[in-house]
Amino acid sequence: MSLPRAETRDAAPRGGVLESRLTGLGREEFARDVWARTALLTRNADDFSDLFSASAVDELVARRGLRTPFLRVAKNGSTLPESSFTSPAGVGATVSDQLDDTALWRAFADGATLVLQALHRTWAPVADLVTALGSELGHPVQANAYVTPPQNRGFDAHYDVHDVFVLQIEGTKRWIVHEPVLSQPLRDQPWTDHRAAVAEAARRNEPELDAELRPGDVLYLPRGWLHSAQAQGEVSIHLTLGIHAWTRYALAEQLTGAALAVLRDDPAARGTLPLGADDLDAEIEVIRTRLLAAVADAEPEPLFQRARRAQARPAPLGPLAQLAALRELGPATPVRLRQAVQARLSGVRLSSRVGWLDFSESELPRVSRLLDGGVHTAGDLGMDLAARLLRAGLLVAADR
Repeated sequence: MSLPRAETRDAAPRGGVLESRLTGLGREEFARDVWARTALLTRNADDFSDLFSASAVDELVARRGLRTPFLRVAKNGSTLPESSFTSPAGVGATVSDQLDDTALWRAFADGATLVLQALHRTWAPVADLVTALGSELGHPVQANAYVTPPQNRGFDAHYDVHDVFVLQIEGTKRWIVHEPVLSQPLRDQPWTDHRAAVAEAARRNEPELDAELRPGDVLYLPRGWLHSAQAQGEVSIHLTLGIHAWTRYALAEQLTGAALAVLRDDPAARGTLPLGADDLDAEIEVIRTRLLAAVADAEPEPLFQRARRAQARPAPLGPLAQLAALRELGPATPVRLRQAVQARLSGVRLSSRVGWLDFSESELPRVSRLLDGGVHTAGDLGMDLAARLLRAGLLVAADR
């Protein structure tokens, strides 16, 4: 299959995270022309100084008591052992795998790249962006930061098994991008399984994109696209937003699982094979027929939606702020559904990333209104219902 060539464009900021901060494209336009199809470099997409910075790196490394696996260290294509940059942190913090800022400084001064992982769990501005983008795309999102000394690189040419947005924060970095050697790899098909082909393609093929990213630039790469990057004349800091896209294969897995659950209730399918079982052709044909019928009858959506909910987290919830909201709850209190909670109403049951609740028929219209994501008052919802949803962590206080 022929893939479209990588594109470069200037951003024209509009509304929404995808439009205003990353590509200048609306969700529909991005889905039609770019998503999972081709690389896209957007110059001057936005000012990212509110998201991350050099001082944020120092704060996380030196003062937050981070532990592995919240940081990796890489040099010349290899990842350094965790023992080389971790140690106990003294009285009251003797856990042995905390980051050792002195060891990290020495590794960084020697040309190593620092990879701050899962920033959507450790740095609030990044967490907010990831929550908004995940809700907009409908796929789980994670965030890492890569901090590379001048004229150094962390990794050789490789591909990721998830789509990425690269946001250049500080410094400049040269990116060399090639078309895939394996189109749209699954999560269990890493680049190391195709190491020789990746190296050959990076060495011999003409790059689809060879560009220097400057602060404010954004590069989108679909999963499978080969890339390598090297910092230029100063320290480079960039954020990578990894989009762990759900695939048709994942849906097929859920469909198969649902079909097998149907067969568990089929006495004939549970039947014992004949003694010897030397000729299986007839038996295979019987079970193939029953399996196809089970696939036709199976309902994989509940399993699929449950798996989707489990792959990401809802927006952060502060227990003290939530207790204050519950204690101060009044008819005029503005409330809204907690972001990224992935709530779905089916019958009388509301399923979400924080569990499920059943409601009475009289409550359903009010619960349905909440799913629009807008701000409501506790009085409009009913005080008892609002309090119940606050206690469950589904509802939060909102500013109008």
